[in-house]
Amino acid sequence: MSELFLRHRLQVVEELWESVLRQECGQNMVDLLRQLRDLCSPEGQATNDQASSAVKLIEQLNINEAIRAARAFALYFQLINIIEQEYEQRQQLSRYEAETEATDAERASNVNYSSNQREDDAPVSKGIAADLLRKNYLEKAQVKPKGTFAALFPYLFKLNVPPQQIQRLIAHLDIRLVFTAHPTEIVRHTIRDKQRQVVQLLQKLDALENHSGATAGGYAWEAADVREQLLEEIRLWWRTDELHQFKPTVLDEVDYALHYFQEVLFDGIPQLYKRFKHTLSSTFPWLEPPSKNFCSFGSWVGSDRDGNPSVTPEITWQTACYQRKMVLGRYIQSVKNLIELLSVSMHWSDVLPDLLESLELDQSQLSEVYDALALRYRQEPYRLKLAYVLKRLENTRDRNLALYNRETPKNQDSPLYLSGDDFLAELRMIQRNLTETGLSCRELENLICQVEIFGFNLTQLDIRQESSRHADALNEILQYLQILPQPYNELSEEQRVAWLTGELQTRRPLIPAELPFSQKTNDVIETFRVVRSLQQEFGLKICQTYIISMCRDVSDVLEVLLLGKEARLFDPAIAVGTIQVVPLFETVEDLQRSRSVMRKLFELPLYRALLAGGYEQTKTESVVDENSSPAPASPLPPNLQEVMLGYSDSNKDSGFLSSNWEIHKAQKSLQQIAENYDINLRIFHGRGGSVGRGGGPAYEAILAQPGHSINGRIKITEQGEVLASKYSLLDLALYHMETITTAVIQASLLRTGFDDIEPWNEIMEELAVRSRQHYRALIYEQPDFVDFFHEVTPIEEISQLQISSRPARRPSGKKDLSSLRAIPWVFSWTQTRFLLPSWYGVGTALQEFLNEEPEEHLKLLRYFYVKWPFFKMVISKAEMTLAKVDMQMAHHYVQELSKPEDQLRFAKVFDQIASEFYLTRDLVLKITDHNQLLDGDPVLQRSVQLRNGTIVPLGFIQVSLLKRLRQSQNTTATSGVIHSRYSKGELLRGALLTINGIAAGMRNTG
Repeated sequence: MSELFLRHRLQVVEELWESVLRQECGQNMVDLLRQLRDLCSPEGQATNDQASSAVKLIEQLNINEAIRAARAFALYFQLINIIEQEYEQRQQLSRYEAETEATDAERASNVNYSSNQREDDAPVSKGIAADLLRKNYLEKAQVKPKGTFAALFPYLFKLNVPPQQIQRLIAHLDIRLVFTAHPTEIVRHTIRDKQRQVVQLLQKLDALENHSGATAGGYAWEAADVREQLLEEIRLWWRTDELHQFKPTVLDEVDYALHYFQEVLFDGIPQLYKRFKHTLSSTFPWLEPPSKNFCSFGSWVGSDRDGNPSVTPEITWQTACYQRKMVLGRYIQSVKNLIELLSVSMHWSDVLPDLLESLELDQSQLSEVYDALALRYRQEPYRLKLAYVLKRLENTRDRNLALYNRETPKNQDSPLYLSGDDFLAELRMIQRNLTETGLSCRELENLICQVEIFGFNLTQLDIRQESSRHADALNEILQYLQILPQPYNELSEEQRVAWLTGELQTRRPLIPAELPFSQKTNDVIETFRVVRSLQQEFGLKICQTYIISMCRDVSDVLEVLLLGKEARLFDPAIAVGTIQVVPLFETVEDLQRSRSVMRKLFELPLYRALLAGGYEQTKTESVVDENSSPAPASPLPPNLQEVMLGYSDSNKDSGFLSSNWEIHKAQKSLQQIAENYDINLRIFHGRGGSVGRGGGPAYEAILAQPGHSINGRIKITEQGEVLASKYSLLDLALYHMETITTAVIQASLLRTGFDDIEPWNEIMEELAVRSRQHYRALIYEQPDFVDFFHEVTPIEEISQLQISSRPARRPSGKKDLSSLRAIPWVFSWTQTRFLLPSWYGVGTALQEFLNEEPEEHLKLLRYFYVKWPFFKMVISKAEMTLAKVDMQMAHHYVQELSKPEDQLRFAKVFDQIASEFYLTRDLVLKITDHNQLLDGDPVLQRSVQLRNGTIVPLGFIQVSLLKRLRQSQNTTATSGVIHSRYSKGELLRGALLTINGIAAGMRNTG
């Protein structure tokens, strides 16, 4: 029935799409679009015949017709995305309900099974690595885990996982999802609002029709009326501009990110906790559920200043205020609803003395509320109490608005809440009174859950800055103070560490209060000062993480600590700090150096004491001095080191296979080093949306991590278009967060041991080295490659999209690959259907390995694919992107966009890429034993084929417009006169619209 539903919905959308185009553009445009779509092969790939036919057809179009065709296809993709998301949401909801019912039934029929549970702590997967032929632990259970709590806990029960292990893991479960504003969100939020309205209308239609389109409930005219509303909404959408009208400011990006909290997450997160609690109790009723904030959120939006000069200290301050404004607004509305709901009268219900005492205190502090409402709520204590709570919240909101505007708050003595904890305490008192008198209130429970998760801050802000900015700032400061005999930047690494370690031993200030330095240096200093201000105003949790991008050495970490000391974020006398310094290792060389960097840091007594919570905490034996005051407790989690690993730059640097392997190795070695020093490690995964930047299904990716590297803790970036695909609809958002949580628990408790088999690691190392060599031979050693990239991809046009406050290139501004950021790099290859960063080099590495022992090595690779989660993840990701590649379409870009004098040399580059593609595709099919790509995932296969067919004509339109645009630019550059019938602005607009459309069709940008 679900497939019938999907087919019917696709048919409905196509009919609406054609109807809108017929009304807006005429029948001729509908006929043209049908003609272009019919040119595709059954698999949705371009062909040579199609190319010639499509080119002739498209070249005859004037600019307005080409733009309308591009917009039409873009609209089609957006509608298809809506249908697929709605379908996925229905699937997840029905699957969740079915699994819950099955779990309950199974639990009822296996009540006595709990006697088999062991209470010991024996390793769950002991001995698996010793015998390669032993059955995988996944085969122990008849039902494999599917990524939901309802499937996970019975699975752990069947495997006899000791409940003590499960309880310990749940107790410190820590999942953090960090929203970023990297320039990959190409769809305007005005369009997102239109999409949400279409979803709501489709849901109405679902209630009125069955899967075949027949009337299921209500009257036939009601379904017809909803279809008419859909038609109206899509027509309004058609007449709305898809392109951003201006370059978004950082605060615009903050607003975009908060949109998902406002619409979905704020109300959705309590449901995640309820799912966990219910399904855990149905299988392990004696275990305690996790804390309500086991899944929390962070944000880089408004605080990530790496390469973005628009993120200033003032912007970060305003971001924190903006977040508090949103969350306070939601709390105020919730309290108003509770006032209406909790109409309990003292005539019919008792209350505890603590509530009456608090009402007396409130009366003395908020007499105006008492004077206005005491008579109305004379016998309704909950309403009166909540009225006081509401007034305090409103006072807190008003103060926050003044702080946002950097004004002195009015009525500074008005009672308010200094933190979410104070607000939470009052809510819990109300809940306790209700409970003690036999009442409950679900809305109050939801609000308490929201406050526990979001507090008054909504998300935790992470600061990020590039390592050289700290070194340059210190260089200027020390030159001004004339402290060192030579410039700081000329010191060796050993000299830097020695000087920094010494300087970190003293409380003597280094930086003057008034800053006589350059703007760049002042900005670095003021950033640390604003972190201190944020912690003072919002509490320490608002901002505790400082990430160092391009971290290479120990000195990079100590520089941040020293600058933090100057802002009173670290006290060297007691080694207690309020920020975690997080090194981000990005390139392959940096990933390889990460082991020695962290080992050296852990060897430094000062740094080790900071992690422990101060010098006092590092003393194993101490004599208590009654006259001395106790050392202040550290606000940071004890002995926790966070390390971030970058997928984007390592991939751009060394290719897909090498990048994934180096990150995998780094996690293993970092975990081992941390364990040697009794340090808890949290890995922060800097994943993007595309496979070339670490993207892909999160569930499989987490299960593929080395077992010891998770231990119930993970932190992951959620970037750009990923936010829209995962968090636009409630059930999809819940399912996404649930799959991440189950994967973390499963990966922590069930360790295969395959990552520790040394011969397998040696083979993987060999494959990674070969892959990297072949990748770099093309990207960095092929002399024509840079010209090829800039000429046959829309990289320059992409840089003109108004989708981010951050520049596409690093500050050097050079048009080389090193200065280009990873996102536009991947974006460009996605548009042209090469998707090169996600697979190039894999085929050659596999083939060279197979050449040594063809039959035996193929068997071994197939065995890896079945048994080794890491290897399966790599091959599956490569297979997914290979299915989206269209080499015929890519060849069309090369042929049409290459200058005549470059045709011959670019053809050689293309042949090299195409040869690697076909080799990689064939070997992936051999390893997976599939006849066609994605045979193992028919749902994804269908989705890719559905899109490919319509992306092809849109690609032809893009090439045509890019060609005309570049010809007009070249003519202008040589003669100063444009001979084209169309202005450069019209052509650029058309090209940008095609970029929008292809991004929507691929469901991916960078």
